[in-house]
Amino acid sequence: MGPIGETRACFRLCGAGPGREHHPILGPLCLRPGSAGANNMHDLHGAEFARKADYRTTHLDEARLVLADYFYANKIDLLAPAEQFGASFDLSRMGDISLGDLRFASDLRMRFGELGAYHVDLPLSGALAWHQGGADPSLATTSRAAVFQPIGDTTLDRWNDDCRLLAVKIERTALQGQLEQLLGTTIGTPPHLDPTMDVTEGPGRTWAQLATMVAGDMANPRGLLTNPLLAGRIQEALLTGLLLAVNHRHHDALMNPAPCSASQIKPAVDVIEAHPERPFTVSALAEVAAVSVRTLQHGFQRHLGMSPMSYLRQVRLVRAHQDLSAFGPDQVTVTQIAHKWGFGHVSRFAAAYRTRYGVGPSTTLRRATPR
Repeated sequence: MGPIGETRACFRLCGAGPGREHHPILGPLCLRPGSAGANNMHDLHGAEFARKADYRTTHLDEARLVLADYFYANKIDLLAPAEQFGASFDLSRMGDISLGDLRFASDLRMRFGELGAYHVDLPLSGALAWHQGGADPSLATTSRAAVFQPIGDTTLDRWNDDCRLLAVKIERTALQGQLEQLLGTTIGTPPHLDPTMDVTEGPGRTWAQLATMVAGDMANPRGLLTNPLLAGRIQEALLTGLLLAVNHRHHDALMNPAPCSASQIKPAVDVIEAHPERPFTVSALAEVAAVSVRTLQHGFQRHLGMSPMSYLRQVRLVRAHQDLSAFGPDQVTVTQIAHKWGFGHVSRFAAAYRTRYGVGPSTTLRRATPR
């Protein structure tokens, strides 16, 4: 088998008609070579955000190889006879995070070695029996996600055909690096996360909703998630959110950051004022200020009354207002000004501008006195 985008036995879902098989659970299957997402796979690893790739197959070996390419090497055992095997995968990758909306049309067991990465399995329907290392078997449900460690042989003991699963793989170095940035210190060994996460309330519910939104919106070619201005922030939100939603030995330190003086946040304020058009993340600003992310957030809130990202947005609005007031509509457009100052979505820029200045940016531009 060649690269994943060249898989010959992966078929797209399509309408019923002549020359098409119909799977009893997954529906009609096109008997055409290729996959819906194949054209996007060549630059998958080079892009911070990759387009979504959809796979449908009736071949167990093809399903295994696709999952190995996106997630981990695996062995799949069918637990009951099936008239026809079927698998449905909606896959995407953003930086150090891989996501998959996965479904099988047969009851099965999957076996892995050590994953080498952190991983969350969130059933969207049904349930999943699993265990890792020498721990007791556990059950992931729509209310409680499974959280896997990088070490320990992993088995999904029973994946029934009614279980639709959102799988999220997070590279170990990315999560550990994010934790160290949040704490402002090195931690030596990777954190050990609690093996389950409540997704019915609190931070676990928010994280599950964010992951589900990201996985779903990757199919939208013009959506905000494809904008490079948001790429780092979305990944950072998923990493930080998981560290806040799941218990571990550093959790208390994250929830109770050290006090921060005004002088400590000044380097971050200065770089924002100097280059507000740049796609800063909180982690990047914390690195500039030589403090932890949580300390920086606490300092901005204490001394400026807002988060670092809110302050960045306000500075951008001021600069955009200055340009709109200085140039006429025959010299620039609202879209040009918005993009110049780092606003990727013009309608959202216009709404924020109206909230601050009481009029829309186009009104300010019409009233401008050109230089």
